[in-house]
Amino acid sequence: MKNTTNHLLVLATGILLLSSCAQNADRQKDKTETSADPIVAKAETNGSEEVSKPRTILFFGNSLTAGYGLDPAQAFPALIQQKIDSLGLPYKTVNAGLSGETSAGGKARIGWVLRQPADIFVLELGANDGLRGIELAGTRQNLQSILDSVKAKNPATQLVVAGMQLPPNLGQKYTSDFRKIFTQLAQANQATLIPFLLGNVAGIAELNQPDGIHPTAEGNRIVAENVWKVLQPLLTADLKTESK
Repeated sequence: MKNTTNHLLVLATGILLLSSCAQNADRQKDKTETSADPIVAKAETNGSEEVSKPRTILFFGNSLTAGYGLDPAQAFPALIQQKIDSLGLPYKTVNAGLSGETSAGGKARIGWVLRQPADIFVLELGANDGLRGIELAGTRQNLQSILDSVKAKNPATQLVVAGMQLPPNLGQKYTSDFRKIFTQLAQANQATLIPFLLGNVAGIAELNQPDGIHPTAEGNRIVAENVWKVLQPLLTADLKTESK
């Protein structure tokens, strides 16, 4: 009888732990989705909207964009916002990163995210597809579908594609073909290419968390620089176009 009671206690404890984990995952998803809500993205000044709203830069990606394992203020989109604010530029960044997101998941989610306007759209997806060995034609089609959705919503939106690379252990042909996807998408959609989002970060132990995949806070600062080199000229050109 005593053993039976102990088994019941262990079983009950396990059920409670699983329930807690599920609730935490749901809360994390809600938190991520809220960050892309149109209401949250509005600029506020003393409780009222500015007459001239900031233009929006929408970062749409996976855990690399979300800032997995870090404070949200340490994720590279937040660091880009700091650079923008320091220069007094009229832009608001929106972090629509979701940890674990694949290209298929992004394709399913893009309609919800595009409920808010996007003057500049940065696509950072595909890495999870590659790490899972997903067939590359499907990844390409999903990413193209996402870009098509953005263009259909607003043809004037400037597109940015973040290039990604895979570890060599996945095979030379697969990694080579995977890398080419992003260059080809940028060319086909007249988008600006970030050559490699994790340039000078990937493979450097001290710049990555223990999993060897997600950058540390310092690694994210370098990622932000990689993005900023490409993004800053676009902001200047965008403002000139807007003022005409």
